[in-house]
Amino acid sequence: MTAVTARARRPASRPRHLLSSADLGPDGQERVLALAAALRRGRHAGRAPGHGLEGRMVAMLFEKPSLRTRVTFDAGITALGGHAIYLGPDEVGIGRRETATDVARNLVRWVDAIVFRTFAHTTLVELAEASSVPVINALSDLEHPCQALADMLTLAGRLGSLRGRRLAFIGDGNNVCHSLLLAGSNAGLRLSVATPPGYEPSPIVVRDALELARRSGGSVEIGTDPRAAVAGADAVYTDTWTSMGAEAEADLRRIRFAGYRVDAALLAGAPDALVMHCLPAHRGEEISDEALDGPTSVVLDQAENRLYVQQALLLDLLEAS
Repeated sequence: MTAVTARARRPASRPRHLLSSADLGPDGQERVLALAAALRRGRHAGRAPGHGLEGRMVAMLFEKPSLRTRVTFDAGITALGGHAIYLGPDEVGIGRRETATDVARNLVRWVDAIVFRTFAHTTLVELAEASSVPVINALSDLEHPCQALADMLTLAGRLGSLRGRRLAFIGDGNNVCHSLLLAGSNAGLRLSVATPPGYEPSPIVVRDALELARRSGGSVEIGTDPRAAVAGADAVYTDTWTSMGAEAEADLRRIRFAGYRVDAALLAGAPDALVMHCLPAHRGEEISDEALDGPTSVVLDQAENRLYVQQALLLDLLEAS
């Protein structure tokens, strides 16, 4: 008779999810970033990252297209000995073929974690509430926490301790801005955001970031003057003016965001600042070629670091599940 060893059943307690940059808290964020830094050092030294996800199955549920998110999750899971199962929008059809709750209830019977890239944050929350395995927000209209963690790893690699360092975000108060506010406040950064009037970040996110900054010794300033925000900054960050799903507003946004381009003129107020962008970039709109490709640009470090923070997140969340 062949012996079969059954895997232990998952605990009945609720799993840890990462839906927001605030979910880890300062200690959890520091722990994940330390593990991500170790994974980065190991890969650069030619060492294998181990088999921490051996035998683990991760569903990658994507309603939006992606380059960095898909490749870094897929490659990261595979390198750790796990298996990634990609599910595109036509394969699942959340909200058309079946509800997010029903999708979650099925997936948890087969996989150990769910990575979800979606439009509406409410859909992410619905799926997570029905899931008995960890769910990671791979982007929603409210937040992009994996990107913000990669950004913190990038800044720490270049600047060392982040406490008291100044990060300026210029452009749309969007999901990337939201996650930067929360992750940056966890890390003790001094955050300055400049957006056109009417495009400010969510007041609820700003409120939460202010509370985190109060505890960490950081600060949060929200305004409309990009030059004031950039002056003396250690890093200057921007993102596309028009996110996926808002393409109908593109022409209007180009008019309203004129003056918020990260270029040589704006960077004159912080000539040594690191230049950051989560990509993809619309060259000549929110950022100039000179800034994106310049000697202080760290955009490719940000992209690479997605790999390590997502590996670290999966290892951290699954260890607790």
